[in-house]
Amino acid sequence: RAAPPPPRPAEEEDKGSFVQDSYAALKRVYADSIRPLEEHYHYDSFFNLPLTDEDIQAKPFVLLIGQYSVGKTSFINHLLGDPPKGYPGSNVGPEPTTDRFVAITQGSGPQERVTPGNAAAVNPNMPFTGLQAFGNAFLQKFQVAEMNSSILEHITLIDTPGVLSGEKQRIGRNYDMPRVCKWFAERSDLVLLLFDAHKLDISDELKDVVEALRGHDDKIRIVLNKSDQVSPRQLLRVYGSLMWSLGKVFKTPEVSRVYISSFWKMPYNDRNAGVHEIFDQEKEDLFRDMLDIPRYAAVRRINEVVKRARGAKVHALVCATIRQMMPAVWGGEKRQREIVGNIDVVFQAVSIEHGIPPGDFPDVSIYRDKLEQWLQTGKSLKSMPKLEKALIDALDECLRGSMSRLMSDLAN
Repeated sequence: RAAPPPPRPAEEEDKGSFVQDSYAALKRVYADSIRPLEEHYHYDSFFNLPLTDEDIQAKPFVLLIGQYSVGKTSFINHLLGDPPKGYPGSNVGPEPTTDRFVAITQGSGPQERVTPGNAAAVNPNMPFTGLQAFGNAFLQKFQVAEMNSSILEHITLIDTPGVLSGEKQRIGRNYDMPRVCKWFAERSDLVLLLFDAHKLDISDELKDVVEALRGHDDKIRIVLNKSDQVSPRQLLRVYGSLMWSLGKVFKTPEVSRVYISSFWKMPYNDRNAGVHEIFDQEKEDLFRDMLDIPRYAAVRRINEVVKRARGAKVHALVCATIRQMMPAVWGGEKRQREIVGNIDVVFQAVSIEHGIPPGDFPDVSIYRDKLEQWLQTGKSLKSMPKLEKALIDALDECLRGSMSRLMSDLAN
């Protein structure tokens, strides 16, 4: 079937203007109806810092995760057109070479440059201010690489350190790898989990990272890289083994789409000559999916803000319920321990009283840890904010009205 004619420049300009108008409307809705509730109920103490304008209008992220030497950096350089020296600051090798998080983004001038993490995190024109929550230890292991590439005009690529195994994962990391990956996943439109056809062992740290990605399953795709290095018969066994292992890690009967190929500039190994065409098709499918990301970026951004708003509402109702459960005078310490230890019961009570679906509630163990951190700062659960019905009503009206209209406008 013939492909549709490419849109005329005027049509592209109209679409781009409409998308920018949608982002502007989304920023107003967040500032007027969602952020006030987040601030009142200390959402940033339990989850994430408030969204900035740059967070909302930033180019889509593509996050790459995998154990060391699975080919993440080579994959990125292949996407970028295999520049002779790779992207600024990159290194490729069989040992763990990428020891930091790197955001590869479109440069503002002809010169390539690398911006250190602390500088990037305080730059209001970059969507990384929220990373300040992870502290200086992490920011020293983060940088922004700027270069010119056609694909970077539409997306930002996030390279990550190789996930370690055994004793290596318990030493040398002075930041919380799963939490950082979760932060990036929340802001990403696509998360690629890369595996090497030669080594499919899934380390404890990788399991922790995958656990942190829960709730973002729709964004996750699996890449079985270096597939040309094994025979077709071995590849079938490798694929089956990968599906079995991922089923246990994801704890679901269905596994995300798997792309099987070798993503780098070198030609395929001749031992797999019979399936080279399949490798090409798989590579083309993945690249097509990546090129489609900008087309749906505005819709996904609205979806993420709606998801955040629903989470903020749940948090507000839980805080108000906890405040209501605290005694007025005596027995506060004992009651606090009971509430923290049985926070799942509080979730059930909120779900029944306010008709909140159980799937909207955060992970029980993580929320319990946040409550304990709240108490360790010298605060009491009695200091939790009371129920402010006006804030809840404003958020509900935002979800029913403004967000629905935005989605409808984009769909049309």
